Amino acid sequence: MSQNDSPVSIPFFKPSIGKEEEEAVIKVLHSGWLSTAKESLAFEKEFSEFIKCRNCLAVNSNTSGLLLAMEACGIKAGTKILTTPYTFISTATSALHLGGEVLYADIEEDSYSISPESIEKKLKEDSSIKAVVPVHIGGNVCDMKAINELASKYKVKVIEDAAHAFPALTKEGYAGTLGDIGVFSFYATKTITTGEGGMIATNDDELAHRMTVMRLHGIDRSVWDRYTSSKTSWEYDVIEPGFKCNLPDILAALGRVQLKKANLFLEKRKKLFKKYNELFKDCDFLELPPDDEGNSYHLYLIRIVPEKLRISRNELSNMLQAKGIGISMHFIPHFHMTYMKNLYGLKPEMFPHAQKQYERTLTLPLWPDMPEDMVEYTAETIILICKENYVR
Repeated sequence: MSQNDSPVSIPFFKPSIGKEEEEAVIKVLHSGWLSTAKESLAFEKEFSEFIKCRNCLAVNSNTSGLLLAMEACGIKAGTKILTTPYTFISTATSALHLGGEVLYADIEEDSYSISPESIEKKLKEDSSIKAVVPVHIGGNVCDMKAINELASKYKVKVIEDAAHAFPALTKEGYAGTLGDIGVFSFYATKTITTGEGGMIATNDDELAHRMTVMRLHGIDRSVWDRYTSSKTSWEYDVIEPGFKCNLPDILAALGRVQLKKANLFLEKRKKLFKKYNELFKDCDFLELPPDDEGNSYHLYLIRIVPEKLRISRNELSNMLQAKGIGISMHFIPHFHMTYMKNLYGLKPEMFPHAQKQYERTLTLPLWPDMPEDMVEYTAETIILICKENYVR
């Protein structure tokens, strides 16, 4: 693909779906049972074995998983979570739905990860914080050793928002298993997908039991148990005011096939990530993405060097989209969101590191089966635009 090719259409992301996924879904369609049952149970078991975690609960989204995790950790009126403003909005609104409040700690200066120093400052100031929620942005794992030490010191829970982090593996273990609870996402653009969906992971049996009950209306029996058990099928009890967060079999079947390909997908993403790095390595007007131990290579987050260019990140984005290149931005910080600004009086100057990264960051197309010539075209287009707008 060359600069002269027209028209160009490079999607930001394209799910890697094959015949195996199609056959798995069709099998469920023909089974007569579409909701949560044996496929979901099998998916949980296989995911648990993959990440070496005792309890895994399939849910209909990462957001639902965060809601259940926070409820199990005691988030309610009069309590708070502490998280980063540099994340998708549901990391915060999950706490708000439970009546809790949200506090924010800035990210590290040279990464997108929440700063342990900022966490400790907030924990010292406010004893009503019940959980810290680090977010593994782009697949780079936060400093979980430091965060867990702070959690132990200040007696708070750690809920990992691992939406980007499967299968990120560090020497301590898989991201999502390093705190008290981890929550993964299987949204269409994630490292494996069920279309919509997620998974909760915890080695704490008590927390797992609470989330299991709350996942489906607070009922003491699953629908599948009522269908297969010799006990009266219609008889059940509601023991808590639960939610509706279960993952149906039709989606779990898709997830089971994707799970088998997870490491293959990882290697493909990593190869393309390194290809981008090679193409951009001599560009002093760009900074390469963080690439720490255990990276899942979910996103490619390029950063412009504003002092070297006459155009802003937004102007570069518009130019790329005009050339048919699908881009995104991870993330618009919460202090730029009207609701959160009005609720907490947030301002960019309160989070200088997050604001700096936001102004400079652009997310480039990256998916497992992305052709290398699309990577080359994307990089060449960025380099050409930036050289035409270089400050000499």
